[in-house]
Amino acid sequence: MADWQKISGSVTAPKGFRAAGITAGLKPSGAPDLALIVSDTEAITAGVFTQVEVRAACVDYCRKQLQKKASSRAILCNAGQANAATGAQGWANAVECAELVAKELNITPQAVQIASTGVIGQQLKMEAMRPGIPKVVAALSPEGGDAASEAIITTDLVTKAIALETMIDDRPVRIGGICKGSGMIHPNMATMLGFVTCDAAVSTQLWQAMLSRAVDKSFNQITVDGDTSTNDCIIAMANGQSRTTAITEPESPNAKKLEAMLTEVCQYMAKSIARDGEGATCLMEIQVSGAVDDLSARKIARTIAGSSLVKSAIFGRDPNWGRIAAASGRAGVTFRQEDLQISLGDMPLMNEGQPLPFDREAASQYLKDRAAGEYLVDDTVLIAVSVGDGEGSGTAWGCDLSYDYVRINAEYTT
Repeated sequence: MADWQKISGSVTAPKGFRAAGITAGLKPSGAPDLALIVSDTEAITAGVFTQVEVRAACVDYCRKQLQKKASSRAILCNAGQANAATGAQGWANAVECAELVAKELNITPQAVQIASTGVIGQQLKMEAMRPGIPKVVAALSPEGGDAASEAIITTDLVTKAIALETMIDDRPVRIGGICKGSGMIHPNMATMLGFVTCDAAVSTQLWQAMLSRAVDKSFNQITVDGDTSTNDCIIAMANGQSRTTAITEPESPNAKKLEAMLTEVCQYMAKSIARDGEGATCLMEIQVSGAVDDLSARKIARTIAGSSLVKSAIFGRDPNWGRIAAASGRAGVTFRQEDLQISLGDMPLMNEGQPLPFDREAASQYLKDRAAGEYLVDDTVLIAVSVGDGEGSGTAWGCDLSYDYVRINAEYTT
């Protein structure tokens, strides 16, 4: 049983955090589009960012700031314009946004992290940002997590938020998170935006290491469409307001507990993104075992989850397990095909490299039953693959590929 419990509040559940989300006029739809998360005190800050060569100005800005000093007080996120591929003007706009937040909060610009999402190649609407930033600061509230979550989404159908609480040194410690993502999901880091808050006291290097490992087991294991974004980032703040003893030793019980809870928060958000993939009707969970190490298992799982042929078969409710076998074999991981085993739900389809007789109608019905429509408890298509007798295991998450995915993205800017 997990050593924590789910609570309300998302990013404002941890002590010493406030948040807000408002409509600033950045989105043509008039929906909320500007979010702010603020720690009342200086917070140790870790970040994981996209590895692509065409990046948004906010990504380079945050990297630069965190290299100078791994702490901050605020995260500003806008939706509507990605501020990617926008040149010198885009960089100047990013810097100005940080300066405007800093002025309103009476902090230094270096203590402000920024993030953007929306259409690539469009400059930020600074005529809306300049008056919007004082408004979002004024709206800050200890109950503002839900509003912030709503203000960062784009093509998402639902908001994505979570908060967990555990006990460390007989005191409650909380981690909260919000994220957005529905399309351009194929992690190289992680194709999405995510913000995590925590009230534990933890050393700078350990917090960064925890976040990096958690991302590898969560956001880097999801895929929707094979496209990696220009704006990927996860920013995590830990402000120490729980007043627990500082966590500095990686192998200590407290460090292991905190990292496990952080990983759980990240995996919950990652699965929420995969489940909400553009046009998706179900969540796919690929569990791989028997590999030589965890990295190899995760690579196979991610390859299967990202296969357009597998995803199309799942959407068509077609138990065509040969596509799963083919994707397993092209993952770049060596294994003996005689050891390959594949199951769909609790139905074995292949064993020791040989096809097994199975009830095709029942397998198809299993897939039909998991067509989400609305978010169902049992909307997860479980695919289990074994590639040998190694100790390596890994999981990846994805979604089916529907007609609506093409429609949504064909009409994205029109």
